[in-house]
Amino acid sequence: MSCSGPVSELPSLSAALDALRRNEVSSEELVSELLRTIECWNPTLNAYVYVNSEEALACAREADARRRAGDPAPWVGVPIGIKDNICVRGQPCTCGSKILKSYRSPYDATVSRRLREAGAVFVGRLNLDEFAMGSSTETSAWGPARNPWDVDRVAGGSSGGSAAAVAAGMAVAALGSDTGGSIRQPAAFCGCVGLKPSYGRVSRYGLVAYASSLDQIGPLTRTVRDAALLLSVLAGRDPMDSTSLDVPVPDYIAAVDQAPDDLRGRCIGLPREYFAEGIEPDVAQAVKAAVADMARLGADVVEVSLPHTHYAVAAYYLIATAEASANLARFDGVRYGLRVPSEDVLEQYERTRAEGFGQEVKRRIILGTYALSAGYYDAYYLRAQKVRTLIRRDFERAFQQCDLLLTPVAPTTAFRIGERISDPLTMYLGDIFTVPANLAGICAISIPAGLDSRGLPVGLQLMAPALEEARLLQVAHVVEQTRPRLPRPPLASRASGGSPA
Repeated sequence: MSCSGPVSELPSLSAALDALRRNEVSSEELVSELLRTIECWNPTLNAYVYVNSEEALACAREADARRRAGDPAPWVGVPIGIKDNICVRGQPCTCGSKILKSYRSPYDATVSRRLREAGAVFVGRLNLDEFAMGSSTETSAWGPARNPWDVDRVAGGSSGGSAAAVAAGMAVAALGSDTGGSIRQPAAFCGCVGLKPSYGRVSRYGLVAYASSLDQIGPLTRTVRDAALLLSVLAGRDPMDSTSLDVPVPDYIAAVDQAPDDLRGRCIGLPREYFAEGIEPDVAQAVKAAVADMARLGADVVEVSLPHTHYAVAAYYLIATAEASANLARFDGVRYGLRVPSEDVLEQYERTRAEGFGQEVKRRIILGTYALSAGYYDAYYLRAQKVRTLIRRDFERAFQQCDLLLTPVAPTTAFRIGERISDPLTMYLGDIFTVPANLAGICAISIPAGLDSRGLPVGLQLMAPALEEARLLQVAHVVEQTRPRLPRPPLASRASGGSPA
């Protein structure tokens, strides 16, 4: 394939599905153009760490044959990108780490199996912070993903590769995982939609665990309707995951398609703790503009309080690291992945983990092990769990006063690569608006709110009670229609022969 000539703008997920069903485009044509876009832009953006071109084209041709034969599978031939910590049979699953550099998954994650059964084509593996531990993709062993709006800036993390690929048109849609904002923050930084479902709504089987009580798989897409489409395939009870919930799955697509033109009857809460000092003026202005538009559409806007928000980051980084310490103990150089040989088994463990793990993963394992150690468990881990309960109760009280909450996704827009990587505390504090939803187990979505004065995307976060994704998606769709439509990112515009946005 050649990168010469203009690169076509690929359709949204909804448009791709419609075009395939009407035989206006073949899966082979769609996948071929997608692969050409990846070939053009991925050397700059580093969003994909593995692309299975030949297999994807073969699957696309098979999908075209299946469609001609009348196969009723709804997604036959639709290309999807998968974050590299979600297992796909026969493909690498490195988690952005040297310790899994040579590992290939022998099985499908439940979400991968459901997409495969629906007919999706898996194009490749998307970059992430090592073991999903980071907010910038800079901890990836394969180098950082770059932001298509400014390649000197981060794409966010940990699902930075997924967000960059969707924003740049290198993926029709993608899967990410969200432990403390790892879908929503990169979606905000790159100008796409990122949905964190409620804990238990989507199976975690086949997701390489970081923090098991916080992790959740979700979609990154171009539109809210695309997120509803993808969630409709992913959601549901899975016997392979004991934490997945056996509850009915609503018709998310109908919730979006039947959304009203206004927000009359909806009450939107603004948590006062989320509008404190430290928010960039452009971010605050974008949120204020969205609030004004929601009020114009008939929504009641009220101020609410989530008084324990101040403790969320501290509680999160104790709980998450403690669970990471336990989960990552399996990477010992014996069963799979990197092995640094030694005559002494303990020394083999030590040398394998020392060489295989990056600095941030080591930092979090050490912090988590300390929090769980004798004499400190009650003082740190147990206390953090009690704070988590208080945070969950804050949300329960707030949702008695309103239908949804509206906040910024992050205090800033995308920062420069290298700007924060040597200051972990500053990096951690950037998660202040996203980690509470994970601690409470509720659903939340990031949608583009516009561009700041530097031409960088600003994200708007909506949060709803647990298992109320239909409500969340419907209101998000209405709000989405009020926000200015983002142009193509500058990199994509230049590569297409157009003018930079």
